[in-house]
Amino acid sequence: MFHIFQYQPLRLIAQSSLSSMCLKLMLSRPVAFAQIWKSWFSSHSLLGKKNIILMGPPGAGKTTTGRIVGQKLNCPVIDIDDDVLETTWNMSVSEKLQDVGNEEFLEEEGKALLKFSASGSVISLTGSNPMHAAGMQHIKKNGIVVYLDVPTAVIMSRLKSKGTDRIVGLSPGVSLKDVLQFRKQFYKRWFDIRVLCGGDVAAEVVAEKVLDAVKRYQDSELETFISTRSSRSGRSTKEDSHKLYFSDVVTQGLALDGGLFVPERGLPKFTAEEWQGLIEATYIERAQVVLERCIHPADIPASKLAEIIETSYGENFSCSKVAPVRHLAGNQFLLELFHGPTASFKDFALQLVPHLFAYCIPRSCNYLILVATSGDTGSAVLDGFSRLHDTDKQRIAVVNFFPEDGVSPIQKSQMIGCQKENAWSVGVKSDFDFCQTAIKQIFTNSDFTGFLTVEYGTALAAANSINWARLLPQIVYHASAYLDLVHQGIISFGSPVDICIPTGNFGNMLAAFYAKMMGIPIRKCICASNENNVLTDFIRTGVYDLRGRKLISSFSPAVDILKSSNLERYLHLIANEDGQLVTQLFNQLENQGHFQLQRNLLEKLQQDFVAGWCSDEDCLAAIHSVYSTTGYILDTHTAVAKVVADRLQDRTCPIIISSTAHYSKFAPAILRALRIAEINQNPLSQLHLLSSYSALPPIHWGLLETLKKTGNGDHQVCAADMSVLMSHIETLIQNHFM
Repeated sequence: MFHIFQYQPLRLIAQSSLSSMCLKLMLSRPVAFAQIWKSWFSSHSLLGKKNIILMGPPGAGKTTTGRIVGQKLNCPVIDIDDDVLETTWNMSVSEKLQDVGNEEFLEEEGKALLKFSASGSVISLTGSNPMHAAGMQHIKKNGIVVYLDVPTAVIMSRLKSKGTDRIVGLSPGVSLKDVLQFRKQFYKRWFDIRVLCGGDVAAEVVAEKVLDAVKRYQDSELETFISTRSSRSGRSTKEDSHKLYFSDVVTQGLALDGGLFVPERGLPKFTAEEWQGLIEATYIERAQVVLERCIHPADIPASKLAEIIETSYGENFSCSKVAPVRHLAGNQFLLELFHGPTASFKDFALQLVPHLFAYCIPRSCNYLILVATSGDTGSAVLDGFSRLHDTDKQRIAVVNFFPEDGVSPIQKSQMIGCQKENAWSVGVKSDFDFCQTAIKQIFTNSDFTGFLTVEYGTALAAANSINWARLLPQIVYHASAYLDLVHQGIISFGSPVDICIPTGNFGNMLAAFYAKMMGIPIRKCICASNENNVLTDFIRTGVYDLRGRKLISSFSPAVDILKSSNLERYLHLIANEDGQLVTQLFNQLENQGHFQLQRNLLEKLQQDFVAGWCSDEDCLAAIHSVYSTTGYILDTHTAVAKVVADRLQDRTCPIIISSTAHYSKFAPAILRALRIAEINQNPLSQLHLLSSYSALPPIHWGLLETLKKTGNGDHQVCAADMSVLMSHIETLIQNHFM
């Protein structure tokens, strides 16, 4: 077995004379001693007996980076190629490959790795080591595997400049690019930490990134969450007893003080080089990179997160690009967010969140997810949680509350059709704001939640956009849209774009702003409202005023909202995390129906957002106009954003309009916009009529299948009364979990 015993004598010599050396230095130069001791303690506490194992394709810079990291940590450095393989074989690696061929080489390389052991070292693997499962399992037992993720085009350029013409897997008919792409699956399987390495990043910078990433990996204490209503000095008193991590906020949903969870140290930031390294990446690859940086591996390891993302965005989306960007006209582009199973942007979060939730919750408790929806969330959350593994469905169920008369007929049919053995819909004789407020009150009713836990062993959780995990996947598609424009040659990286989003609860809008904070060059975030334009008024005046306002039913029901929950997260951010101020504002809104921002906060708000609104008449006119000129049918929410974008953009840069739902979901309004005189009231007949237009995009496959299955499906309906809602919840728990 290969050991690193050759390093021990030097270490023993250093240890034997350490005391006298330290004493002399401490007495003569106390400041220098303190600095050296701090450096020694930092490096040894970082590494301990674990190894830092650098992995990546040939040409990733593993050897050079390993040497620099080793120097910084003052620890042994081992290059598997030079120090293990060539020593074991008594020949160069290229000679061995030529001598035995690809398959035998991998086996011999793996055997050498199985005989190798080390501790407290920096180890640089070969590019092909990860292809031998047993060897990697052996070396990973005592190490943290760091994946140096370099874009394939950069690797090919580096190998070409070095004149490298022989690597494992390269053969006639198999290109270098094919080999590198094939290997990625093995790198993704084994790594604990990913470090993005652009083409022009110096090895010294990469080494610092490695050290920072290892520190983050070893210290989950850095990534805690606080409530938007906690004081500046820390958490709210109700949450003072323990720290909250990602897995906690996923399951808890709403903070105990009624606030929303946000990361205590803010969101991670990507450099321009890191974003540029994702230009050639697929949507799934981009999602994994972004979410790895937002979710600590102590909560969800990178390998498990990759599995969840692949499951969520693989076969469940009808478009291979997942969230494609389509040119509409002029400088306007559509971000199509409706290719998921339930035909709206909510699928991006709600195909992913159920799997995150199932991984994070303790096995000893059952969970009932409560959801309030103004339309699209309902079917998306029902579909998402119904796709869990059978064992998870036995302990996780979801109930969806929606305004019985406040969604489109197709949306209602879809919510009824998406009901499964662990997923139910309940219509409420009120509006969305009542449903959302009721759920918030239920979560903060400790007597009721405590009763459910004690009596039935069941905890409540939220899957609305108030849940932090719902926001993260939305950040991904805003970032991806920008990268797609760069990839298509529309812009170069660094050039600004505007984004226009139909918004009611402010979650999608906030996610775009978060993408901007993380380094995507978004210039203006444009909020588009319908006639329920409380957000537009607020952004223009700083006054959030619900007095005398009643919810207006519109052709864009998903934004028929007066209380924008996620606005609280944004205000907490611009108020320098002043939870007391946020508490004051939202208590005033709850009790008096209004609040007004201070002038300095209004100025910040107006630097970040502009806003406009659109009438139903203008919405339908936009749908007709766009179809007449392009053959493309917008849904009613996208049409609202299109109208507002036309009014507010200055045409000096591209604008990305979020197409948040498929037009099929709003067939009556679409048929009216297309000036069809007689409209059959049957949702399925409406879709068949729309399909006869052969428009772009075609009728949504998943929606059509769901409506075919629905028939005259049943659902429960209840009064707008808190006690009635709580009774429904208790009955559902009894029926499913008992």
